[in-house]
Amino acid sequence: MKYWPVPNSHSKKIPIKGTPGSFWEDRGDRRHCGIDIYAPAGSEVMSIDDGTVIDIGSFTTTNKIPYWNKTKYVLIKCLDFCIYKYAELQKITVKLNEFVKGGQLIGYVGTVLNFDKITNNSPQYIQEIKKKSIASMLHLEVYNSKPKVTKEYLGGNFFGNKKPENLLNPSYQL
Repeated sequence: MKYWPVPNSHSKKIPIKGTPGSFWEDRGDRRHCGIDIYAPAGSEVMSIDDGTVIDIGSFTTTNKIPYWNKTKYVLIKCLDFCIYKYAELQKITVKLNEFVKGGQLIGYVGTVLNFDKITNNSPQYIQEIKKKSIASMLHLEVYNSKPKVTKEYLGGNFFGNKKPENLLNPSYQL
């Protein structure tokens, strides 16, 4: 990794395996597909490396999960052929097919969780995040080929135990 993606993050370390926000964390009924880098909402998000923006879209919406806010994602294919998915963004500052340099501003951290909508029926890990007052973060995933849209994937989580073959552990890439 040439650049840490969120200079204003609470930590400059990747979450340790098994801790909240870590890669492939067991969340009961789902697995976490990336890492979460906690930072204040509106914090700048930088490209980790040089690459091309290959996709931009909606990541979370209240239509899918009531306690989610609307956030966006951007996919950047880097020169080393890794594809980075920067998600839970409130705003994106790059355009589709744009070439970006490592360290370039690509967006801003969003507030993914609406604490007012989290109930005792919400998943336990979501209730724990609310107790810690962590509503904003960069969700970062890494792939060796463009991620496929599947019914098992939703908002950075995979509903199944078998990891998608093209999903990489960010700890080894950063």
